[in-house]
Amino acid sequence: MRPRLSIHWFRRDLRLADNHGLFRALSEHGDVLPLFIFDTDILGKLEDKHDRRVDFIHRALTGIQAELVQRGSTLLVETGRPIEVWKRLLERFEITAVTANHDHEPYAIARDRAVADLLASSGVPFRTVKDISIFERSEVMKDDGAPYTVYTPYMRKWRAQFTQDMAAPFLSEGLLSRLWKSAPLPLPSLEEIGFRTTDLHVPPTTLSEDLLSKYEHARDLPAVNGTSRMSAHLRFGTVSVRELVRHSAKASPKYLNELIWREFFMQILWNFPHPERAFKPAYDRIPWQPDEEGFKTWCEGRTGYPLVDAGMRELNSTGLMHNRVRMVVASFLTKHLLIDWRWGEAYFAAKLLDFELSSNNGGWQWASGSGCDAAPYFRVFNPTLQLERFNPELTYVKRWVPEYGTVNYARPMVVHEAARDRVLRVYKQALSAA
Repeated sequence: MRPRLSIHWFRRDLRLADNHGLFRALSEHGDVLPLFIFDTDILGKLEDKHDRRVDFIHRALTGIQAELVQRGSTLLVETGRPIEVWKRLLERFEITAVTANHDHEPYAIARDRAVADLLASSGVPFRTVKDISIFERSEVMKDDGAPYTVYTPYMRKWRAQFTQDMAAPFLSEGLLSRLWKSAPLPLPSLEEIGFRTTDLHVPPTTLSEDLLSKYEHARDLPAVNGTSRMSAHLRFGTVSVRELVRHSAKASPKYLNELIWREFFMQILWNFPHPERAFKPAYDRIPWQPDEEGFKTWCEGRTGYPLVDAGMRELNSTGLMHNRVRMVVASFLTKHLLIDWRWGEAYFAAKLLDFELSSNNGGWQWASGSGCDAAPYFRVFNPTLQLERFNPELTYVKRWVPEYGTVNYARPMVVHEAARDRVLRVYKQALSAA
């Protein structure tokens, strides 16, 4: 006889606390078996088998399993194409309902639609709910019903619509007794899913009042711990966005604005699901340079511009990069080297621990000038002046580029003034012809 149960499908919400979908499953269905699927449609595209993101997920799942085992329950972890996994689960269990939290990326939408159709064919309801953001999809719109494409009016509307109860946690603690009772099911090792342990350093999951009080100034200084380091936790849901909003709403309006930026780019991707194209079509006329050797030099952090090189080496070594530096290195690739923003976007997508399609795409198009609410094309960051302004003591640079200041350091691959003149000329010609 097949066990009768409901399932909560973990995806970007790897926590038991303040989890909307899990809360709904426990309160409305009971006998909840938590599930995670290592999606081979995604994993198969990852060339580096030391991928920190897979390691991050595995560590988070290990923590969830430990919590569940203490409560007499278990986590079920499967590997494969989601549609095939669900076919197996329908044979293994008598499933009464399935819950999950929304995911807005194009692949996830198509995946969920296929799974929903499969479950419906077996009479199993599949419900997804909002969890990874305060507002989503088309919830913050212009008065005429059109989506916002400029951040500042979106932010103002977001704040006008926000009420404190929207950041209230979904309290599942008292409902966890309604988990499905079972002996622990085996958690596959990283090796069993085709990956290996990495040098991952997991950032802390708490925001200090001291950090928030200094955030507005310190967040631009790459040598100090002035940023929240919450981006990876938000990406994988190991921290609730509602918790961060509660902490920052009064303590740091600037940090709250950064959380709103994340939701701004999410709604852009939802309303304009074409991340492969320039948001401003005219920018697809720009004659990008197919400079593979220059791109390789940028990737390896050997450009001869120390702030750019430090950022790229930080990324390659840790999977993270300071946000101010991300803007500088993205501007350098697109403006100084005139290399297609999509090349840089793809490299970040492969390397970033906190990779999120909407933010990554939005950030790269902002840097190149092609996106919504983008930096105007004539804004070209001077990486030397950026270094003087935000890391004058060179602490950050010397950490990642120890040969800086010696004869072994690379000479600049381009001259800033000449590169700036070139990009302004090329952009102007391409855009005037559009």
